[in-house]
Amino acid sequence: MEMPVPRPEILARKAELVERLLEVLPADAVISDPAETRAYECDALTAYKCPPLVAILPGSTEEVAAALRICHEMGVPVVPRGSGTSLAGGALPTADSVILGVARLNEVLETDYDNRFIRVQTGRTNLSVTGAVEEYGFFYAPDPSSQLACAIAGNIAMNSGGAHCLKYGVTTNNLMGVTMVLMDGTVLDLGGAHLEAEGLDLLGVVCGSEGQLGVVTEATLRILRKPEGARPVLIGFDSNEVAGACVSDIIKAGVLPVAIEFMDRPCIEATEDFAKAGYPMCEALLIVEVEGSDAEIDEQLGLIEDIARRHDPVEFRQSRSPEESAAIWLGRKSAFGAMGQINDYMCLDGTIPVSQLPHVLKRIGELSKQFGLDVANVFHAGDGNMHPLILFDANKPGDLELCEDLGSEILKLCVEVGGCLTGEHGVGIEKRDLMTHQYAPEDLEAQMAIKDVFDPKWLLNPAKVFPLASSDARRVA
Repeated sequence: MEMPVPRPEILARKAELVERLLEVLPADAVISDPAETRAYECDALTAYKCPPLVAILPGSTEEVAAALRICHEMGVPVVPRGSGTSLAGGALPTADSVILGVARLNEVLETDYDNRFIRVQTGRTNLSVTGAVEEYGFFYAPDPSSQLACAIAGNIAMNSGGAHCLKYGVTTNNLMGVTMVLMDGTVLDLGGAHLEAEGLDLLGVVCGSEGQLGVVTEATLRILRKPEGARPVLIGFDSNEVAGACVSDIIKAGVLPVAIEFMDRPCIEATEDFAKAGYPMCEALLIVEVEGSDAEIDEQLGLIEDIARRHDPVEFRQSRSPEESAAIWLGRKSAFGAMGQINDYMCLDGTIPVSQLPHVLKRIGELSKQFGLDVANVFHAGDGNMHPLILFDANKPGDLELCEDLGSEILKLCVEVGGCLTGEHGVGIEKRDLMTHQYAPEDLEAQMAIKDVFDPKWLLNPAKVFPLASSDARRVA
């Protein structure tokens, strides 16, 4: 994976940079020892590693602004980092960059249950936002699989979703406002408890911008009343294509479950060995969850069962207790950890129209045989957000490159059927060079022109999202 060559003039000024940062940050918030910076050498895309020049951990918006102002004056690139759970290399540093971690920005600043919002610092983890409000009967809807660890800052950067995004949407649908620091230290407030004024949707531009426009230090998030009840069903099928057709038929019928999750046989077997959730051994599983009153749940599940029965499922299991519900979800929530127990893998992230699920699943199987690498599928089927896991041997020469080539073909397939390169992991470096497959040169130029406005020197996360050849003139200038 190509990255920009570190600039010698920045490397030579490391001592000066550290000295200036120590003037505005506590001593334990500036990490410059080469051995200690290795903790920040990669994110969850561990195939590529590079220790940063320095890592900093500011504890307030003011400290973020002061640190960015110094880096801006010295021309030092800055890579914002949430919890480091990015699967697309979004927080991969270069040797001449500063990693700016938001882990210490973890406070709840305001809660308003009447107007249903919470304002938090963005280093706070996703799950802990719900933890702060659940005793009052509220929750925060976006729920990425990494929600125990991932930070709100990263959720905003990548527009993260989760299993329940089918009904409640992804981060952009639940984000009301941000406080953001530009590269030159300017602090902006966009939106808020009552959203933005009419005009340009700058909040929409920031959500999903992958840390290229500014460092988001505070976020106002929509919180919702907990539903009266929820109940999942587990449906087993003897082929991936039939399971995909069932998903398409559920959506076409106008039923709106809170979640529809898909797992295929390799993933089922791995998670069953790992979590022992009691899943049937079949080719594909769907987990479909609905919520509401008991009567609403019974009606929705009745419709879903009617649709599923038309596809001859090998098993249809409806939860009858909280314990059974937890068991149904246990394997799905354990899937990525379970796969990591048996193989190195690369987790992709593309989106497709739900109607294309049967075709895409079949084609992924064909590509898997063509490249000689197994692919396990586990994803948010309800909104077409796919997460194929390509299994490979990181210690075998050429296997990583073969994995990357297969991944490229799968992501190109997503675009070809009317989808896009990413649903929630972001572009980062993983999909950076595929952007020309989805966007024409003039489209990329329009996107880069937006970054020009927010970050004229191209110092914030400059090697991500855009192909290096497309952004080279701006980064060098």
